[in-house]
Amino acid sequence: MGRKRKRQKTWSLYTERRKPSEYEIVTHKLNYHFRRAPAPFELSPDAPLNKWYLEKREGSPFQVDDWDGFRDPARLTYRGYIKRQQEREIYLDNLIDEFERKDHYASLDPEWVKLLEKLYLPGRFSGHVLQMLAMYVSQMAPSSYITIAFHFQGGDEMRRVQRTAYLAKALSLDHYEGLADSQKSRQIWEEDPHWQPMRELLEKMLVAYDWGEAFAVLGLVAKPAYDTLFNEQFAELARKNGDELLALMAEDFELDAQRHRQTAKALVEYALQNKAELRDLLNEWTEKWTPLARRAIEELSGFFGEAPQPIEPGKVAGAVEQRLRAFWEECELSGQEEVHA
Repeated sequence: MGRKRKRQKTWSLYTERRKPSEYEIVTHKLNYHFRRAPAPFELSPDAPLNKWYLEKREGSPFQVDDWDGFRDPARLTYRGYIKRQQEREIYLDNLIDEFERKDHYASLDPEWVKLLEKLYLPGRFSGHVLQMLAMYVSQMAPSSYITIAFHFQGGDEMRRVQRTAYLAKALSLDHYEGLADSQKSRQIWEEDPHWQPMRELLEKMLVAYDWGEAFAVLGLVAKPAYDTLFNEQFAELARKNGDELLALMAEDFELDAQRHRQTAKALVEYALQNKAELRDLLNEWTEKWTPLARRAIEELSGFFGEAPQPIEPGKVAGAVEQRLRAFWEECELSGQEEVHA
């Protein structure tokens, strides 16, 4: 007679003695291949895919015993994320419709529009890099709780990119056709001196293949600095130059950025609670990437001084530096010595 099989509990993979939330039901242990012997995927251990994950994820120094204990503060499911962002998109659609009924784009100072062409519209390219690295961190993450959070972050980046592309076309209808020319924006992204340190930072991020370092440079250095510049500081500049629409849009994108920072902070806190010595590693990574990020912000801040109603570039760069340092303090990390007054 065959051995009688023990009946499995409904939530046999969930070990806590409580009813799981909807977030946990649809997220828990979806990542089945982390620390799976002899290799993550059902291929030869020598297959390039397995060797990559074993080196860049299992081999990363950014490790704790159990990543599945992490919970993202937003606790978003796919259903919750879609509902939340649909409401935000409806808000932006209504906002844009209202301003377009008032011929907002035609009323803008032509010199402000020229600045947007140099400062704002190339954000389609930088935004794509932020999206690509968010998806890489999502793909390489050792827990599905981390994967889901960064997957949604990648979606948020595309939301901003799409709105920027729409703005380029809308402005071109009331000003000059070249504003909608993606090749022209690409040339600015690739050749304008103000953009080159940011381009260097973002493109070097794409080859930060260790999953922990990729998370650190994205979540703790590059993205907090970038978002502060293009959401908070840019909203102030737009208002000074009569572009209330772009100011309101930037403030809406900042809501996404706040959630992303909370995710990064929570992941750092979880890691340090489980392995305090990781603080030195995270500080090492932030110190490695901060000088390049600082140069990127200082150069792009130069555009703020070229607006019809300018903001002093040093003030902009200093505000970004201050916000970045405050974020590190929230995460109980040190970062580099401050260089701005």
